[in-house]
Amino acid sequence: MAFEGLTEKLSAAFKKLRGKGRITEADVKEAMREIRLALLEADVSYKVVKDFVKAVTERAIGADVMESLTPAQMIVKIVNEELTTLMGSENEKLKISSRPPTVVMLVGLQGAGKTTNGAKLAGHFKKQGKRPLLVACDIYRPAAIKQLQVVGEKLEIPVFEMGQTNPVEIAKAAVAHAEKHGNDMVFLDTAGRLHIDEALMEELKAIKAAVNPTDIVLVVDAMTGQDAVNAASSFNEMLDIDGVMLTKLDGDARGGAALSVKAVTGKPILFLGTGEKLDQIEPFHPGRMASRILGMGDVLSLIEKAEQALDQKKAEELQQKLRSNSFTLSDFYDQMVQMRKMGPIQDILGMLPGVNASALQNVQIDEKAMAHVEAIILSMTPYERDNPSCLNYSRKRRISAGCGVKVEEINRLLKQFNAMQQMMKQFAGPGAAKKLKRMGKMGRFGGGGFPGLPF
Repeated sequence: MAFEGLTEKLSAAFKKLRGKGRITEADVKEAMREIRLALLEADVSYKVVKDFVKAVTERAIGADVMESLTPAQMIVKIVNEELTTLMGSENEKLKISSRPPTVVMLVGLQGAGKTTNGAKLAGHFKKQGKRPLLVACDIYRPAAIKQLQVVGEKLEIPVFEMGQTNPVEIAKAAVAHAEKHGNDMVFLDTAGRLHIDEALMEELKAIKAAVNPTDIVLVVDAMTGQDAVNAASSFNEMLDIDGVMLTKLDGDARGGAALSVKAVTGKPILFLGTGEKLDQIEPFHPGRMASRILGMGDVLSLIEKAEQALDQKKAEELQQKLRSNSFTLSDFYDQMVQMRKMGPIQDILGMLPGVNASALQNVQIDEKAMAHVEAIILSMTPYERDNPSCLNYSRKRRISAGCGVKVEEINRLLKQFNAMQQMMKQFAGPGAAKKLKRMGKMGRFGGGGFPGLPF
């Protein structure tokens, strides 16, 4: 994941400060030296690093910090605030036209993931009740139109295309089509190049002049570091972009682009592409990202993911079943499916406060084991899921043959499920809160993992 190296180095610098009872100006300067190196290694612009370290140092050696009872924590707070300011302070949003359709022009170099991430963006707004239209204005790249049609079909979003005709005419016709058919958002997937050239820019300027887009969003690959920032700067000079979408944040991106692009271009990061799946997109919140970088977690984003993935009605039904001690394997399966909708477990854990990249390296999460559990449950009959005590050896062999796992794995799942049911019985009746508190003091929840899950 992005920022892993930076997070580890910053954590190490803060750990040294926390180990000192009293912090001197020399300690602060030593810590700033390590932070400077960490940012430069993360491919952050040299000028941005210089200004950032200067701002933090000036605040950190002030009397309020040096005379504080917790100076190390105060410095972490200052770094957090300055990182947030560096990345834009507030969450910026796309402008929505008061007279539909809102036209979003997607621009960028080839290989940044413009087509797929443009479709993700359209899907994001579809979930908010919009009626988006995807438009194929890239007539040069082989299969670009087909690719847009494929992702559009998956998201159930219509795609407007006119083949290999003039991109300017395609854009104009698409906006007219949207007005006629009630599409309130139009996403123009324009052509890219391997590098910025005059022909590309002239075409993009012509499209801009023809349709007067509400927003121009530059899609850049976070893996390219400072090259992404340079591209953003060039596109901004030529087109006056409104914001940036960073893609491939799930890869080995060092983070320099996210930390530099706002300072260099003056334009905000609007969205992040966090994976290959079409729902792996999230609005960019500078404060939340700063907290992630500093290993402080991102609980708000985690809550938002849960709200999007979890079915409120099912959650209420589950609550009733837990109270009445009627939790079944079918319910367990439903919870696993909803949890997987939130994304990889490792990513979810990374949003928890205090869980940094180095800590996650020691956590063994077997996603295949979760798939095995799902396969076992799906191979049972509805009666067997509701009454697992009926599972004799003959039934287990049938289930084993149906899902391709050994009988031992079925026995292990049933044993874990029984243990979970026994735990739930203890909290189903009166005095549950006191029992929970007592078990916490006894350490009953420490290091035991979660029954039925592979971690």
